Amino acid sequence: MTLELAYEPQISGLTTLGIGGTARAVATVRDVQGLDELAKYLQKQFSQVMALGKGSNLLASDGELDIVFIKVRPERIPAPVIEGTSITVHGGMNLPRLLGNLVPAGLSGMEGLCGIPGTVGGAVAMNAGSYGTDIKAVLEKARLWTPSAGLFWKDAEDMDFGYRHFDPKTGEFTLVWEARFSLEKAPAETIKEGMHSFISRKKATQPVLEKTAGCVFKNPEGESAGKLLDQAGFRGRKHGGMAFSEMHANFLVNRDGGTGSQALELMEEAVGTVKEMFSVTLEPEVVILK
Repeated sequence: MTLELAYEPQISGLTTLGIGGTARAVATVRDVQGLDELAKYLQKQFSQVMALGKGSNLLASDGELDIVFIKVRPERIPAPVIEGTSITVHGGMNLPRLLGNLVPAGLSGMEGLCGIPGTVGGAVAMNAGSYGTDIKAVLEKARLWTPSAGLFWKDAEDMDFGYRHFDPKTGEFTLVWEARFSLEKAPAETIKEGMHSFISRKKATQPVLEKTAGCVFKNPEGESAGKLLDQAGFRGRKHGGMAFSEMHANFLVNRDGGTGSQALELMEEAVGTVKEMFSVTLEPEVVILK
């Protein structure tokens, strides 16, 4: 099949945080022909429709959610195409695998994205970033898909990017099918050392080996969300099976069968305390599904 449908899937099994109730369905696209089937399927949908990569930035509540997830999972991910200092990759490729291809190719510019567990399509859709770099800085163009227009290339300059924000300006549901990145030449050993340095820093300061959804809150203007949470006493704070990490206060971790309600209650408590203590309102960086 080129479009596979699974009904009432457990969202906890679709996200890195491992919490959440059930969705209406998951539609998995296996090839280009599956996109045609997807267009017909979406015409009949009245539920919220959402693209899903690795689910590394999602926090889902408990119970039944009226959401249909769309996943791009070809049976075989095409090999990256390198032309000079540009590399074109499939949106379903894991971001760590892409970074692994950059070392022997001698292409630099994405080292700071080491340790982000999502797919390339998800990274574009969230304008993933870390250590001073983000997708916007290196994206040349993306091959998008919409139900009405099908597949087409669009230059990065014709799309809007912000802090963990991406607007393809299509006016309808959009998938990132491929992406082309413009990088710079550098010695493979230099790139490798840079990636090693970034991942070592993350392992030393972030709970990368636990069930998390990355940073929970956005950094307020001129402030660090993690520092504010730390000062407010939330480092290591627990609620049921959920907790703020002892390593980094801006990471929620699922320690022992945590639930969506526990996570949301802990976040609500943190927002209220930080606002009371520092007159700063924290805004979620994770995508909350209710």
